[in-house]
This record gives sequence, C-alpha cells and structure tokens, in this order.
Amino acid sequence: MSKTIKLTALDGSPVEFVDEVIGSGAMKDVYFSPDKSYVVGFFRQPQDANSKDRLENIVGTYRDRIFKQVGGDYWENLFCWPTKLVEWNGKLGVVCPAYQKHFFFSDGNFKGKEKEGKWFASAKLRNKFLTPKQKGTFLSNIHLCLQIARAVRRLHAAGLAHSDLSYKNVLVDPETGRASIIDCDGLVVPGKYPPDVVGTPDFIAPEVLQTRSLKIDDKNRKLPSILTDRHALAVLIYMYLLNRHPLRGGKVNDLDPTKDEELSMGEKALFVEHPTDRSNRPKIDNLNPSELPQGDVDKRPYTLCGPYLAELFRRAFIDGLHDPSKRPTADEWELALVKTTDLIQPCQNPACEAKWFVFDNTTKPKCPFCGTEYHGQLPVLNLYYSPTKGRFLPDNYRLMVYDKQSLYMWHANRLVTPNERIDPEDKKPVGDFHFHKGKWILINRRLPDMWEITSSGKRQVKPGDFVELTDGKQILLSSAEGGRLIVVQLVNS
Repeated sequence: MSKTIKLTALDGSPVEFVDEVIGSGAMKDVYFSPDKSYVVGFFRQPQDANSKDRLENIVGTYRDRIFKQVGGDYWENLFCWPTKLVEWNGKLGVVCPAYQKHFFFSDGNFKGKEKEGKWFASAKLRNKFLTPKQKGTFLSNIHLCLQIARAVRRLHAAGLAHSDLSYKNVLVDPETGRASIIDCDGLVVPGKYPPDVVGTPDFIAPEVLQTRSLKIDDKNRKLPSILTDRHALAVLIYMYLLNRHPLRGGKVNDLDPTKDEELSMGEKALFVEHPTDRSNRPKIDNLNPSELPQGDVDKRPYTLCGPYLAELFRRAFIDGLHDPSKRPTADEWELALVKTTDLIQPCQNPACEAKWFVFDNTTKPKCPFCGTEYHGQLPVLNLYYSPTKGRFLPDNYRLMVYDKQSLYMWHANRLVTPNERIDPEDKKPVGDFHFHKGKWILINRRLPDMWEITSSGKRQVKPGDFVELTDGKQILLSSAEGGRLIVVQLVNS
C-alpha cells in the first residue's frame, strides 16, 4: 500500500498526498491527496527563480485578485486554480483542487476518464465514440462556450494570458453545459513572466507560428499573449459548436508535411469558410465518413450559429486572422453567446440529436441539424431601449419565444447583465411564456411596472396577470432607467 507523505506548504499550511503517481503531463507528475479532494503536481525539472516567482504570484496575488473579491466564489467552478506551493525531494509542486465529478465520463467507452475537450470538438471522435447523452445539445454546448469565454474574460481583465488555451487545457461537460480552465500554473504576465510554451497545435495563433524560428529576444518574435488567447478562444468556440477546425481545409501549401503544417496554420492560414477565397474548403471526398456531416461546410455553415456569433467568427478568422488587433475580445464572445441563447428554438423533431437550433430570421425556419421545418406560430420579440424618456431605439437584441420559456431581468432592463456580478434576485425569472388555448401569452411574475401599450393608451399588467402576444403588440417591461420595450412579431410557418 502506498504511503502518505505529509508536508508543510510554503504558506505554512499542511499538505498530504499519497505517494503514487496518478497522471503525468508534459511538465509534472501528479498525486492525489488521501481524500482525493485535491492533487499535488510536482515539476520534473527544477524551476528557476523567475518561474518560482511567477508561481508564488499565481497562488498569491493573482489568486486573491480573482477569488478574494466580491463574487469571487463564482470563479471556483470555472477555473482549476493552484492554491499553494510545496517542495519535496528537491522538486517544486503546486496544489490544485481535484476536478469535479461531472468532468469525468460516468459511462460508455471512457468511463472514469477525464472529459478532455478533444472528445467533443472533433466530429470524428464525437461520431465514433460518444453516446447522444455525452454529446449534450446545441444549447448546452453554447452554455459551456459561454463559461469558457467568461473565464477567459476574467483572466484578461486581471492582465493575465493563459498562453496555452486549447481543448487539452479546458475540461467540458456538454451534458450540463459546464466548463473549467485548467493548467493555470503557466499564466503569462506580459512584460514580467514570459510564456513557458508557445501553445498547442490547432490553437497557436498564426503570427506565433510564423515567427517561431526567430530568436526569443527578437523584437519581431510573437509570443503568447492576450491577443493570441483571443485566437485560441475563437477556435475553441468554433470547434465546440461546429465540430471541425476553422483552418484545416483542403488546401496544400507545401508537399513537405511539416512545412505545409507550418504554412497552413501560420503565414498562409485561411478560413475554411472564407466567402471569396474558397481554396481551403474541405474536400468532401477526402473526409472520413465519421467526419460528416460536420465536415461539410456547405451543409453546416458557421452562419447556423446565428448573427451575433457569425459576425465574431468573421472578425476572428477573416479580419483578425493575420491582424491580431481585430480579433474579438472575450467580453464580446460572452455577450454574443448570451444573445444567441435568446435566439434558440427547440427542434420539433424528437429524434434530433442537437435538440435546439438558432432562429434564422426567415419566415420558414428549419433546424439546420436534422432539416425539420418549424410548423406553427413563432413569436419573435424585438427589444428596444430608451436613451431619453419617451423615445425608444432598437437594441440589436431579439428574444425567441417557446412554450414555458422564462423571461429574466436582463431582458427587462439593459443595465442588468447575466454574469458573475448579477444580484441573486435578478437571477430569478420575472415572467414566463406559454402557448395556451391556441394563443401565446406572457405571464408577469415579478415585474412591478409592466404595461401593455395600445393605440388608445396603456394597461398595467400586474404580477400574476398576463398579456397576449399578438403581431405588433408593444409591451413596456419596465419604466425604470434601462427599462426595455418589446415589440412582438409573429412568424407563421
């Protein structure tokens, strides 16, 4: 039986671990604590003074900035962040929380294994090895992308870059829509702590690959940074929602495979769905059957993700692919994912694997995953805001309605944002939609100042009352600052 090692961490607190390696990464060997609530990872190679200083700041100053602030406990689920440092047999180690249970497969071929992101990002792996339940739904995959974007946004706000964002360093659970960023012990602080690695293939920004042969101190050498994180984040979101890589297409840039890889992901990188240069479109005949239908960009274009995400994909992989300053920020991805969630509709085909799809703004919407057309009446709510009293302008925000859907305070008031800072009261639904006796209705649950606007005046809709959703109907959700007006549009299919 393996013995238990007892140590004192550098902060003076006790640490215990079982002397049995449970996993090894590129740089560390990992051990469980006796109760498996945390792990200790020891670096195989000695860490220089700069690396140790970086780690001390990660478990100290930077951890405090994120986790010791108001609402800091929110981030405990989105990061697997090192908590303390230890030394043993001349090796430096980091203590981290153990991964939560939902990040391990509970059944199927990989029972007990970590839910590393590659299983869910690759069409071939998803289609060959995962059960429908393990894949989650299109909506749950949007939710996990939202958590990743939110976590990256918080890192960047603290002035930190992950430097190696990839599906290897993000655990995901599509069944519940949760995600957690791991391997946070190599964080980059621009100007102070340089990166340990250039990144993981598939996620390295083109400018980093293009200048990798230059000396480390060459001013033209591009190293991992917040700007390169933005590229990796865009790739992750694209892969989790579309199950293919945005740059790996059918174009060959050099007959030497190594040189071709360097060019295709670096200097000559080209979006597989570029609207005017189609030379990197995947060649369907060359794809493995298990890569279809996701590998067919004509059948599953990125635009199926809706207008908000489509715009950011264009900026990331066309405008910003070779111009890092034009890449969308993590904040922008977060907002686009929230707004996309509000465009979601349930597919009417019970056998549809995706279960949900984004409304495509047509009069005859259909699920892009299974091809099922929507039949019935579909309410679309266009949201307006008031820059000055009595005047309303479009907010570039729409809310799709489905039966038993909830309305939230961030829909009613544009000053409320559904993120880690939201007031607990604002997390509760303020209304709900129902298809009742052939009519769509909105029941007010908690809004004290909701009004139905008519040509002859206005009628207050008190909590507990309802208003019918008819074409052109105007409903003021709140008269408070930031309060929104909704205008109903009915789509008949």
